[in-house]
Parts: sequence; C-alpha cells; structure tokens
Amino acid sequence: MSLKSWTGSFLRMPIKFKLTLWSTLFIMVLFVGYNALQYIIMEQWIIHREKRNMEHSMNAILNYFLEEEADLTTKNLGNIRQYLNKMNRDDQRIRILGADNKPILTIANNMPDNGNEYQAKARNEIELYRQDSSSLLIMQRPITIFEFNGSVEIVKSLAQYEDLRKTISRAMLYFMLGAIAFSLLVGWLLARNLLKPLQAMALTMRSIQNKGMQERMQPASNGDEIATLMKIFNDMMDKVEDSFQQQRRFVEDASHELRTPVAIIEGHLALLRRWGREDPVILSESLDASLEEFVRLKRLVMELLALSRAEQDIHAFEALLKNPAAVIRRIIDRFALIHPEFTLDIDVDRVDGTILMISNEHLEQILLILLDNAIKYSLERKVITVQAYSSGNQVDIAITDYGMGVPAKDLPYITDRFYRVDKARSRELGGNGLGLAIAKRLIERYQGTLAFQSEENAGTTATISLPCIREDAKPGDGEDGGVVRNG
Repeated sequence: MSLKSWTGSFLRMPIKFKLTLWSTLFIMVLFVGYNALQYIIMEQWIIHREKRNMEHSMNAILNYFLEEEADLTTKNLGNIRQYLNKMNRDDQRIRILGADNKPILTIANNMPDNGNEYQAKARNEIELYRQDSSSLLIMQRPITIFEFNGSVEIVKSLAQYEDLRKTISRAMLYFMLGAIAFSLLVGWLLARNLLKPLQAMALTMRSIQNKGMQERMQPASNGDEIATLMKIFNDMMDKVEDSFQQQRRFVEDASHELRTPVAIIEGHLALLRRWGREDPVILSESLDASLEEFVRLKRLVMELLALSRAEQDIHAFEALLKNPAAVIRRIIDRFALIHPEFTLDIDVDRVDGTILMISNEHLEQILLILLDNAIKYSLERKVITVQAYSSGNQVDIAITDYGMGVPAKDLPYITDRFYRVDKARSRELGGNGLGLAIAKRLIERYQGTLAFQSEENAGTTATISLPCIREDAKPGDGEDGGVVRNG
C-alpha cells in the first residue's frame, strides 16, 4: 500500500480510532525515548566506572614496581604474583608482557588466559573490545625496570554487565509491550468518553431530522466545554424551532389574510360575469366592494414588505436624531389634524438636550403605528397621552390610551405577526395585525425595546426605550429635528 493510500485510509478512520492510535503512538514514543535515554546513561555510567577502576589498578601496579624496584626474576615472581592477586578483581586478568608481547606472568580471576588474542591497539588507552556476545575492556601501559622493557596489561570482562544489559533490555521490551497495550486500552476509553457527547449530539440531530425539532440533548452537569457545547446546541435548536414555528404561523396567517380579499374579489367578478354587467346596481356594488378589497390587499402587501425590511439586520450607518422633543411634537401635531375628535396631551420637554440613536423616518413610523393603535382601541374617553423622559443613556417615550385594554393572557403576544386580541373588532377597524410587529422590529434594529402595560377596560401604555447621548457629547450644530448619519 502506498503512502498516499495509507494516509487516505487513516484520514477516513473514525475519530475514536484516530485518538486511540495517536495517544498510543505518543505514549510509546515517550516510553521508548525515556528507556533509551536511561539505557544509554546506565551503559555509560557502568563503563566509566570500570575504566576508572582499571586506571586505579594500573596506577597502583606501576607504583608498586617503581617503589619496590623488583626485578622480574624467578625469586621475585612469587611476591609479584601475591601482590597482583590482591589487586586483581572478579572477571579480570592481569598480565606482565615482555618486549615481544609474550606473557611472563598472568593472574586471572574467573577469566581464562586465551593468549594474545586481545591486544591493545594503542598503549596508555582503555579500549572496548566486542566479539560475538562478549565485551572486554583492555588497558596496557609500558614498564621499564633495570634491564626489563615490557608492559602491564589489564583485561576486564563485562560479562556481568552484558547479562544485566540483556535482563534490562528484556524487561524494557516487556514493559514497552505492556505500555502499548495499556495505552491502547486507556486511549480507547478516553476517546469513547470524550466522544460520547458528540455521538449523542449526532443521534439527536438524526432524531431531529426524522422526528422533528422537539428533540433536545441532556447536557452533563460538570460544566466542561462539551457540556457548554451541548447547552449552546439546545439554545440554538430552541431558536431554530421558534423561528420555524413563527415562519409557519406567518405563512398560515398570511395565507388566511390574503385568501379573504382574493375570494371576495373573485366572487364579485364571477357575479359580474354571469349577470351583473347589465344591472347597474350590482355592477356598482361589485366594483365598490372589489376596489375596497384591492385597497385592503394593497395595504396588507405593503405592511408585509415593511415588516420584511424592518427585520433585516442592517448596520450600514448610525442614525442620530437631534432635538427629539421638537420632532415628536411635529409628528403628533400632524396626526392630530387627521383625528380632531381626540385630545392629545404632550409632555416631551424633558428630552431636550439629548440625541436619539434612531432615524427621523423610523421614529415617525413607530409613533404613527402606536398612535393609530391607541386611537383604534379607545372607548368613550378620547384622550391620548404622550410623555417622553430621559434616564442616563436612554430615552423613554410612553403613549397611553384609556380604551378597551389588553387581557393579561394576550399581552405577551400582541407584537407577534397577525396576532389580534379581538379578531372581530380588529377586522371592523381594518387592522391586519402587523403594525406592532413592524414597530418592534424597527425599535430592535436600534438596540431599543418596546414594552406594554395594560388593564382591561382601563387602557394601555406602550413604552419605547431607545439609546441616546447628551447633546454636548456630540459636537456639531444643526436644525431642530435634523438627522445626522455617520456612515
């Protein structure tokens, strides 16, 4: 198998196997590296110690010959042999060699005298000689006494060291095999435990694909990264499910709202086609009804487009509205001209000296939606109160009516698309249930909030909260009610 195909096969492996193999390889490399370092240090330490002992023995022997000035004659060989026996160590051989490198005196301890097969290549150095499974340390120094010129040779067998090395190597091999098996087991267990939440997430996704979006994961309580990931996944699925539910409700409600005017127009056109063309009364009534439904259909489509634009998250510019009090008064004054039967009380002077973080057009659209809503659902008391006040870096605009109010159970849903508290009355008043949804989306585009307080048959207060800055914090002069866009 080529390297490319092997790499491709490895990349296609499950993550569990990859983690197991990588952890095993990592542990094995660490273990082999540690054992190799330990082995090299041990070998160097043992050989260094043996060389040092050989040098000590060699120096002691040479000093003995120099101090005693013992001639290598037959009568002195006994004393020399006795001294060398004392100096010799286990698995070591000491020889006195003549000028022709032939042994004159040999002292061996658990080491046979094999003649001259081991010869030092250079004098005054310790050499390591390896042959087959045996290892020897050889050291040779010259010696001159009277008429004798020769050398002293010390040969140390490393048989015990070789046995120790083999034993340690065998133990290291066994431990390495055991470590590999243990690392495989531990790596597999770790990979399984680490990937179990991800496998559960995959199963949950498959379940969502097959059964629907109501399935959720059960996050662990340990608070680690995977538990956090599970929680984020559940929160994301909650938002996705809510978005799908809203989309489905929107499609259903839009289909229902569009179906009614289309059906009415179709019915009147069919009526005219059959016999209404010749009857001026039926013709006039059908045309008026169709035109009314066309207007309603056009208004519904325009509101849907406005809602779609309001829901777009556009941050291409920052809109600043200077002198909001004058702008609010101007909007309300124009609105009051259309509804002279209503009294509009205005108290907005407290927001003088602030700059609202919203465009003039969008503030006017929001206020008109809320004012129109307040007028539609007012009862006998035809009074609308508009108050504006600032607190820190926020401006609140409250619009209060004294009409029919909203039941507590319906209050959280009145900004949903096509939601109506009283569907029959809303139909009579011409509402499509999109105005408050549009206002809320526009306010949220500027990081603001829209809140409602209501009591049945007592009235409703809609409060717009928008971020603002003090006018002295934003240098620049302009006309009252002007809009500054910094893009």
